[in-house]
Amino acid sequence: MAGPGRLGLVVNPWAGIGGPVGLKGSDGAATLDRARRLGAVPVAPRRALQMLAALRSSDPPPLITYPAEMGADTAAEAGLDHGVLGSIEAGDTTAEDTMRAATELTNSGVDLLAFVGGDGTARDVLDAVGTEVPVIGVPAGVKMHSSVFALNPRRAAEVIAAYLDGRTGTRPGEVMDIDEDMARAGRLSAELHGYLRVPDQPRLVQGTKSPSRRSADASGIARRLVEEMDPETCYILGPGTTVRAITDAMGIDKTLLGVDAVYRGGLVGRDLAESQLLELADAYPCKVVVAAVGGQGYVLGRGNQQISPGVIGKVGAANIMILATTEKLTALAGPLRVDTGDPECDRSVAGYRRVITGPDQDSVVRVEA
Repeated sequence: MAGPGRLGLVVNPWAGIGGPVGLKGSDGAATLDRARRLGAVPVAPRRALQMLAALRSSDPPPLITYPAEMGADTAAEAGLDHGVLGSIEAGDTTAEDTMRAATELTNSGVDLLAFVGGDGTARDVLDAVGTEVPVIGVPAGVKMHSSVFALNPRRAAEVIAAYLDGRTGTRPGEVMDIDEDMARAGRLSAELHGYLRVPDQPRLVQGTKSPSRRSADASGIARRLVEEMDPETCYILGPGTTVRAITDAMGIDKTLLGVDAVYRGGLVGRDLAESQLLELADAYPCKVVVAAVGGQGYVLGRGNQQISPGVIGKVGAANIMILATTEKLTALAGPLRVDTGDPECDRSVAGYRRVITGPDQDSVVRVEA
C-alpha cells in the first residue's frame, strides 16, 4: 500500500442504547422506542469520538464517512478533516442506512472500514459488503460476542493505524449474534452468521465469546459467597451462570442475563436498570459481583452496562467482587478486561485484583483497561 490508506467510518448511533436500561440489546424499532421512553441516551457517538480522538493524536489517515450522526458530526467534533458521502434522515436512522453506508463507503475505495456498533451492526456490515473490504468494529453495543471488535475505542485506533500503515495483514473474524427476544426471556442462543476480514492484531482485537456452563467450581464459589455475605450489605449481582449459582444456592430465582440485587438473604431488585442500581447504592452499602466473560475476559462493559461508571462511582471500585473459575482463567491465557466507556472509571478498576476462583481459593489477576 503506497502511503496511508483511506479510512471509512460508519456509526450506528443507536447501538448500545438499550444496555444501561437493561434491554439486553438495541435491535429493532420497538426496542429503540422503549429505550428512549426509559430515558436512555445514545452511547455510540461517544465511543466513536474516543476512537477518533485517539486517531487524531497520531497522524490521522484520510477519512470519509456518512452524514450527521452516522459519522460526520463526530468527525467534526474530533476536529478531523473528512469527506462525506450519501444522505440520511437525521434522527431516524435504521439498519438499512447502516448497510447502505457500508456499501457506498466500500464502493468509494476505502482501504479499511471502521464501524461503531455491536453484533447487530456487524451483521449489517456483513450483509452489505461481506469480505470485499477489511473492517474493524469499535465496540458500542450491548452483546459483542463477535471477534471483529477492537478491545476498546483506543485500541481500535491502534488497529486502524497498524493496518493503514501496512504493518499487518487480515484474518477472518466471526460474526456472532443472539436472538434478543430469547435473551430477554432468559435463554441465550448465539449463532454464527459468517465472517468479516479484520486486521490480524490478536492483542488488540477481542476473541469470540465462548459459551458458559455450570461447573463444580462455580457451585463451590457460590456456596462460599453465600456463607460470607454480610447481611447489612446489598449485593448487586451481574449476569451469567457463574453469578446465578449464588442465588441458586440461596433459593432465589435470578435472571440469567439481567442484573439483580439481594439484601438480607432476599431479592430486593430483579432485572434492574442503571437508574435503579443508583437508587440502591444510595439506600444501602453495596458490593457488585461480576463474572468474567468466557473467551474474552471482560468483567465490565460487555452485557452488563447497567453497572455503569455512575454505579461504580457510588459503590466504589474496591467493592467490586470478581468471579472466574480456574478453568475459565486458564482458557483466557491473558488479563481480564474492563471497558465501561469511561476511561477514568476503567482505570479505577484496572490493576492487580483478587479474583475468587473456587470454594477455598483466590487468584491475583491483572485487569486491563
